[in-house]
Amino acid sequence: MKRLHISFNVADLDKSIGFYQKLFAQAPTVVKDDYAKWFLDDPRMNFVLEARGEAPGFGHAGIQVDKQEELQPLLEQMQAAEAPYMPEGVTTCCYAKSEKGWSADPDGVLWEGFYTFHQSEHRSQSEAVETPKSTCCCSGH
Repeated sequence: MKRLHISFNVADLDKSIGFYQKLFAQAPTVVKDDYAKWFLDDPRMNFVLEARGEAPGFGHAGIQVDKQEELQPLLEQMQAAEAPYMPEGVTTCCYAKSEKGWSADPDGVLWEGFYTFHQSEHRSQSEAVETPKSTCCCSGH
């Protein structure tokens, strides 16, 4: 099964957490100094807020798979879209260890396909990864 992933850059993390906590009627699943994540079942979504100095607004979208064997077919679909595609492989990013690939739609909207192995207490040490728009999950999302 798949889960939609949406990431927003925010200017004030606490204020944004307050808004989305009311909107989703639940507290975030993960909260860090610069990051909050809701792992929702209704709607089925992995929703992230990041306060990292980027311009506030939409960061990127993605599709998260529940099982590792679902990842390769998803990445093949991303490649078949005939858009820029960059396999990232296994990485620790945004407080999670995941295997992923990136693409961008015709208007440059970043899409991430990924499977998460486990949560991490720390961000990746390496946050500069070339994606289709030269941004990283952790530096541009």
